[in-house]
Amino acid sequence: MLNPKLRRPIVGLAVGVLVGSGLAAMPGPASAAPAADASALAVALDSKLGTRDAGSYLDSAGKLVVNVTDSATAAEARAAGATVRYVARSGATLAAADNTLKSTLKTPGTAFAVDPVSNQVVVSVDETVTGAKLAAVKATVAKLGDTARIESVAGKMSIKISGGDAIYAPSGGRCSLGFNVRNSAGTYFFLTAGHCTNISSTWTNGSTTLGTRTGSSFPGNDYGIVRYTNTSITKTGGVGSIDIASASTPAVGATVYRRGSTTGTRSGRVTALNSTVNYAEGSVSGLIRTTVCAQPGDSGGPLYSGSTAHGLTSGGSGNCSTGGVTYFQPVVEALNAYGVSVY
Repeated sequence: MLNPKLRRPIVGLAVGVLVGSGLAAMPGPASAAPAADASALAVALDSKLGTRDAGSYLDSAGKLVVNVTDSATAAEARAAGATVRYVARSGATLAAADNTLKSTLKTPGTAFAVDPVSNQVVVSVDETVTGAKLAAVKATVAKLGDTARIESVAGKMSIKISGGDAIYAPSGGRCSLGFNVRNSAGTYFFLTAGHCTNISSTWTNGSTTLGTRTGSSFPGNDYGIVRYTNTSITKTGGVGSIDIASASTPAVGATVYRRGSTTGTRSGRVTALNSTVNYAEGSVSGLIRTTVCAQPGDSGGPLYSGSTAHGLTSGGSGNCSTGGVTYFQPVVEALNAYGVSVY
């Protein structure tokens, strides 16, 4: 969503991420370590078990819980150090429902993902989906029985353009810088949202050119990369005072942080992985769903915990006054696509 009120450049330094205004406590690497270990175990087990498990999440104590429907899978999960929970619906059943929705539900203003806590696919519907459109969505979801359910979310599901440490397109668009990265040859780039890089090949800090777009993927994905052509600006590898040293996908239930120029630093929890969002501009899959709020001006900015990078702000619904839902492009996918790394 391009906010016309933000077409005038606001001069800012676009070499890191805007330091927050104390709206959330900053995570330290020591306190984030247990959650990071549990998240790493979740990724490893989900990869190993595939649809033999029905998802996983961190409980209130930060321990990994793996959903299972058979004793053999339960034994493997326990042996790896996870807590086992028996559920009614298998991973294969949930995956089939998710795939059905990917092919049948394209209504703008809707999103869906497997919720491991409720052992269902949750379909989110924003305030723009009413009348015949809402009836059609309900009919589609009803065909899946109790494998799926509908929830209403406040506001409009939209991409959020403008934001982090502000970066600008000469045409007037404003977005957030996500993470500074580099390749094996030592060339420096920055990552941001693909719906941002789609609108311009050149990016500035409002007064000085920073670099040129070398890749963009949206819809489908939501990531883009800009190669620095400006050699006079220091390109820190951190997010504010936090040094970013690695990248991973967080587990459901993990506490995460986001930064953006509109709303500063905010925190929340991961509620689903591999979410699909139907924006008006097209569908994006594979997103991280969170309770972190965001507003226009936060797009492209970083999602992280401790010293670990997790994602790039894509879009969502609601705001930071009443709360909302925000989706993030997993940063690992973008790093692999462009052959770069955080530092």
